[in-house]
Amino acid sequence: MAGKTQDVDAAPEDGDKPAKKGLPIKLIAIAGGAVLLLGGGGFAAYKMFLGGGHDDHAAKPAAVAAKPAVFFDVPDVLVNLSSANNERTQYLKVKVVLELPDDKLKEQLTPLMPRLLDMFQTYLRELRPTDLDGSAGLYRLKEELTRRVNASIAPNRVNAVLFKEIVVQ
Repeated sequence: MAGKTQDVDAAPEDGDKPAKKGLPIKLIAIAGGAVLLLGGGGFAAYKMFLGGGHDDHAAKPAAVAAKPAVFFDVPDVLVNLSSANNERTQYLKVKVVLELPDDKLKEQLTPLMPRLLDMFQTYLRELRPTDLDGSAGLYRLKEELTRRVNASIAPNRVNAVLFKEIVVQ
């Protein structure tokens, strides 16, 4: 038995080469192909679904010059707000500007100004101080005034009613 012991560190006698450790080349090639396929598919999906599929520079027409804003000042409105009998009287002072789509409408609004002021007075007088609380209250007021102005000057329309000043006292 003493003659049959083999050295563990010795090379094999038959001339066999030791086994290589690592990944086979086929596995590396398959993984690389899968990465390229997924990357290409992702890029194609991005171009198709997220708007990258068309050339933005060639498709856009020449930029149209924006019209300058046209504003029309409405005289100041001062009204007392609606209140219960036991509350003190509160006043509302509003400075309003109308944003118009074009300059021609400014000439058409001048003779209609008494109608607009009457509409402002009658609507604002029915408001309570709590109707004007917070930005939501002012937003509702702006939208309602825009709707009423457009109804008063139909078939013409204004773009918006803008507040220059609002005072509740």
